[in-house]
Amino acid sequence: MKNFLTIVMSLFVLAIASTSRAHCGACGSEKKHDHGSMSEVKADLTSILETAQTAGTFSTLLTAVEAAGLTDALSGEGPFTIFAPTDAAFAALPEGTVQALLKDKEKLSSILTYHVLSGAVKAESIVELDKAETLNGQSVSIKVVEKKVMIDNALVTTTDIICTNGVIHVIDSVILPKS
Repeated sequence: MKNFLTIVMSLFVLAIASTSRAHCGACGSEKKHDHGSMSEVKADLTSILETAQTAGTFSTLLTAVEAAGLTDALSGEGPFTIFAPTDAAFAALPEGTVQALLKDKEKLSSILTYHVLSGAVKAESIVELDKAETLNGQSVSIKVVEKKVMIDNALVTTTDIICTNGVIHVIDSVILPKS
């Protein structure tokens, strides 16, 4: 029964996420929509980590967050903006990379905090930037190419998943800070 409820909740969250990511000029899509429309129901939403758990496509990210000791920080009040690589993004890394990172807490923490901005930054604001400072102190580059948003070399595939403590933007690859 618990698995059934998890599946139902995952489908519900994905339905909300797909509604919020309908395409528009601000985020590279074909239809106009209001990026702020979900903020009105923020009280009914879950935290960034709870939302990622429910989605079911971020298990590697969640494992990494736990291994780096960042669970409490990202479950906190925030707000945060996280560029969240999917499990497929982590799987695209060279073989053995994820396992090695899970054993190197300092490097893993540096990489993960490179995916996080302070504050809740929605797509409509991100497309106006050319860079943004991450929680690890370095800046990611931001560019819009043919109505697609790139964070460093990662494509933003889903925008504005609104959570109680911030915003998730899904990216298709893991971004790496400068050494």
